[in-house]
Amino acid sequence: MKNSDFILIVDDNPTNLSVLSQALKGTGFTVRVAEDGESAIELVQHKLPALILLDVQMPGIDGFETCQKLKANPLTQNIPIIFMTALADTENKVKGFSLGAVDYIPKPFEQAEVIARVRMHLQLKQLTDDLEQRVKERTAALEQAQLQLVQQEKLSMLGQLVAGVAHEINNPISCITNNIYPAQEYVAELSQIMQLCQQYHSQLPPAIQDAISQADLEFILEDLLKLLNSMQVSTERIKDISVSLRNFVRADTSVKVEFDVHEGLDSTLLILRHRLKGLGQRPEIQILKQYASLPKVECYPGQLNQVFMNILANAIDALEDVWQQGKRVNKFLEINICTEMSSPAYVKICISDNGIGMTDEVRQRIFDCLFTTKAVGKGTGLGLAIAHQIVVEKHGGSIHVHSTLNQGTEFAILLPVKEQYESELSR
Repeated sequence: MKNSDFILIVDDNPTNLSVLSQALKGTGFTVRVAEDGESAIELVQHKLPALILLDVQMPGIDGFETCQKLKANPLTQNIPIIFMTALADTENKVKGFSLGAVDYIPKPFEQAEVIARVRMHLQLKQLTDDLEQRVKERTAALEQAQLQLVQQEKLSMLGQLVAGVAHEINNPISCITNNIYPAQEYVAELSQIMQLCQQYHSQLPPAIQDAISQADLEFILEDLLKLLNSMQVSTERIKDISVSLRNFVRADTSVKVEFDVHEGLDSTLLILRHRLKGLGQRPEIQILKQYASLPKVECYPGQLNQVFMNILANAIDALEDVWQQGKRVNKFLEINICTEMSSPAYVKICISDNGIGMTDEVRQRIFDCLFTTKAVGKGTGLGLAIAHQIVVEKHGGSIHVHSTLNQGTEFAILLPVKEQYESELSR
């Protein structure tokens, strides 16, 4: 029992209060008294006792009703209550236990028995509290382990998938890329030959003259070069996507390396580009970037990119929700990404949107494991919990969210530039 804890004695008999108080104080307990149920309930609201000795027969609300009220209140329901009564029949005992009492002391009582029962139930309460605390700690540890396993499995599966897709893309794209330039040269040579044919059109056989006239040769030669140039631009675009995919799931998760966070943000945006485009009446989601000059950060790039992916994907979801609900007054859907040096030792990345926003209740639980506001099948409640674990535990940084309902949300990520700052943070 802590020094700040006390035992509350509730009895309308002054003699009983005096005798019990002196006996308990004599063995080192702190004691407070109340002469009726109403006074006891009021006293308990201000400070919780470690245990309550409660008389059954009292004026006003009796002991049974007092116990019932205390057990109905979540703040007081776990306080051990020992009834003191001359009503020793089985029916009253059963009623008291059914209301939540832990023991009965018959009147007239023996002081030594009261002290022994009080000590026993205080010990039981302490053991119960310790057990509950251990359960909470073990549960928290299991949740953290679960998050880590899920995160590692997702990165592993994603890495394998992307590596396979990138490999399959690279082979045909390389073939196309390598052949476009000679194809352009061939077309240029054919163009020269066709121009000579046009120059000596009258000297060609009638069949060739007719074919040239019907084919609109001049347009074909001009458009063919444009087609080849478009193909070249498209293949470069596919190559950029392939590189972005490889960068997004970089496999160096076992050791920290220097990494350009702007490269990670841009790679993530490129992967999400299909979700940013306008859809039906919904306009395109605008990306506004304000990148400061930042040093490279020592981190696990694949994990950090996963954080960017979760936050940006959630921002897109919020913008789609606010558009569907018709709560966007203006026609602009925007995601702002700003980076800056928070101090010589830390970089700051802010990702904000003008989407649906969230209530204070949701904001306070946003990083809880398995918490989600999305419909079944659209969210697991793991994304932001994993993001929090990656930023805080894996990188020694911090992540905070600021949000206003129907106005938008901002995530602010703080990361140490070097690993040495991470150790300084933990001191």
